[in-house]
Amino acid sequence: MAEMGSKGVTAGKIASNVQKKLTRAQEKVLQKLGKADETKDEQFEQCVQNFNKQLTEGTRLQKDLRTYLASVKAMHEASKKLSECLQEVYEPEWPGRDEANKIAENNDLLWMDYHQKLVDQALLTMDTYLGQFPDIKSRIAKRGRKLVDYDSARHHYESLQTAKKKDEAKIAKAEEELIKAQKVFEEMNVDLQEELPSLWNSRVGFYVNTFQSIAGLEENFHKEMSKLNQSLNDVLVSLEKQHGSNTFTVKAQPSDSAPEKGNKSPSPPPDGSPAATPEIRVNHEPEPASGASPGATIPKSPSQPAEASEVVGGAQEPGETAASEAASSSLPAVVVETFPATVNGAVEGSSGTGRLDLPPGFMFKVQAQHDYTATDTDELQLKAGDVVLVIPFQNPEEQDEGWLMGVKESDWNQHKELEKCRGVFPENFTERVQ
Repeated sequence: MAEMGSKGVTAGKIASNVQKKLTRAQEKVLQKLGKADETKDEQFEQCVQNFNKQLTEGTRLQKDLRTYLASVKAMHEASKKLSECLQEVYEPEWPGRDEANKIAENNDLLWMDYHQKLVDQALLTMDTYLGQFPDIKSRIAKRGRKLVDYDSARHHYESLQTAKKKDEAKIAKAEEELIKAQKVFEEMNVDLQEELPSLWNSRVGFYVNTFQSIAGLEENFHKEMSKLNQSLNDVLVSLEKQHGSNTFTVKAQPSDSAPEKGNKSPSPPPDGSPAATPEIRVNHEPEPASGASPGATIPKSPSQPAEASEVVGGAQEPGETAASEAASSSLPAVVVETFPATVNGAVEGSSGTGRLDLPPGFMFKVQAQHDYTATDTDELQLKAGDVVLVIPFQNPEEQDEGWLMGVKESDWNQHKELEKCRGVFPENFTERVQ
């Protein structure tokens, strides 16, 4: 029997709810058609609009805050991997390794602390703030349903009073239902009329506190991070000072590829390969030795100019010419004065200006024995056979071991501009020719 009674109560409640829904639906249709008036409260409607706007803004702020936290976490991971990379490349014997590792640990802890404080002081506060909206939103909807019930009860009571045949019992019952509906509606309406404006005004303080917390946490985070970065910079500067002056020469096997600055270049060409040598000429006539025939001279080579001859002691018979030439080739030459060398068929200083036509500070000439491909804008591109006029570095401290400064002879003859033509090149790709 108890079960049947329970089922009966449940069935009665369901029937009552269905009836209420039907009555409300009918009342709304009549109101939309203009056949029934609707109770209006413009002040409350404005409060509802403000509530919806406040909910929308809070929801967006919560979403953007979560995005910000996700970005902080991603940045933390990226910073952690960067620190791990530094720890891996920082060799054990380098000074400051322990300090660098400690800075990396503090960096990781600082990121974790920043993220956690953002969660505690911003995100959780945001969640609490938005947590009150669902209940109020539900009460606003319920208040709207109770308003429809009140209007329906009011219209029903009015229709019974204006009927031609009045039924006092029905009128009394309708009046009782109207009073009940009005009481329920007014209780909910009064509560919301007080809460909604208060909630609307609270947004200012909430936004201020939220963004102040975020700004303060970010400011402190960057201050502490700046200190760590400065400490890391000091460690690296110290490392640079202690190791920056050291020069490490890496010896490599002969290769066609361009060497690093300061490294050894391919080995010289094998024996027997042609090498450019300067041409030595004698252009004065020394005093003839005693007993020497004044008119006797050593035959000139085809490349010597007419005035380049050397007077030697003793007369030379015509038949001795070939023998003396053969003998002279095996004797060491005594250089009295040297002239510019002939390189690649062009006589140095052939323009007639001599050494005055060479670049300022000219020291000596070299000839490329191998091709060299420039790997930087301040390097010369060389082909085997190119002649380079070597000049000093403007700043001697900039000269790396095994590198020279110069300008290709062909470029200098064409442009006569050091700034445009000069560059560095590996010394071991060349051979000195003067």
